[in-house]
Amino acid sequence: MTRATNAVASRKRKKRVLKQAKGQFGHRSKRYQQADRSLIKGMAYAYRDRRVKKREIRSLWIARINAACRDVGLTYSRFINGLKKANIEINRQMLAELAVNSPVALKKLIKIVQEAVLLKPAPKETKTTEKA
Repeated sequence: MTRATNAVASRKRKKRVLKQAKGQFGHRSKRYQQADRSLIKGMAYAYRDRRVKKREIRSLWIARINAACRDVGLTYSRFINGLKKANIEINRQMLAELAVNSPVALKKLIKIVQEAVLLKPAPKETKTTEKA
């Protein structure tokens, strides 16, 4: 009886893996075992980082909003709290866009928030050196 090797299917599988690993460094793109390992790891990173990307983008928006608020003498948390108290529903992405592209509009929004919460703009602190 002749020996069955399943050559067609295994060749097809190996070609598919090597084609996916194209562009990787060294033997990761040439040898099947290394390519297979590398692909599994790469796909795991891709799956994880699709979720991490969302977190990083949100933290970037928050940093931009915070920087714009600090210029006026307000903290990010007080600004967001003021938006909620003033019943202004605008997401952080749009706030960050305002901070970058039209800071004048964001400053008007900050004034609305300050009036709604009855906050007075905090004066800029000056550093004084006192000797005891």
